[in-house]
Amino acid sequence: FVIFSTYPVMSAIPSIDRSAPEFSLLDQNGHPCALADFLGKWVVLYFYPKDDTPGCTKEACGFRDGFARFKRKGVVVLGISADSVKKHAKFVEKYELPFLLLADEQKTVVEQYGVWVKKKFMGREYMGILRTTFLIDPAGKIAKIYENVKPEGHAEEVLAEVLRLTTGNEGK
Repeated sequence: FVIFSTYPVMSAIPSIDRSAPEFSLLDQNGHPCALADFLGKWVVLYFYPKDDTPGCTKEACGFRDGFARFKRKGVVVLGISADSVKKHAKFVEKYELPFLLLADEQKTVVEQYGVWVKKKFMGREYMGILRTTFLIDPAGKIAKIYENVKPEGHAEEVLAEVLRLTTGNEGK
């Protein structure tokens, strides 16, 4: 019997229709990447616990497999974890990920977005990243938040929402 729960302990998760918190982090190639670089585009900003673990790999490969469809819609996919630039580079190479992974080793961005939380697993408490995705509109506002994400099928779920929002079917 496994008990797993999470408790937010730092900042609250930003709200829908609010500006997404700005940040600048290094990508897997060691280049700076800021959210502001993508103003005018839809951004899928997904936070995940750790490179090359089963759930995180499944989630990343889901975004990889749907990447051509995201790209056709002009959508940028960015993944963030507390792993190092070097670990991100290995993860990207191993699974041929076509999008940027950003290294938040100081955990400033995960705290800004309210996803650095106290977790409990089999009676042990520890701090970790809550798997969460933010869909950010071209104006830099949060359009949708996916909390407690299940890696299987998540990329398809986000893509369906992007298609709904970009084809003018918001009310349907």
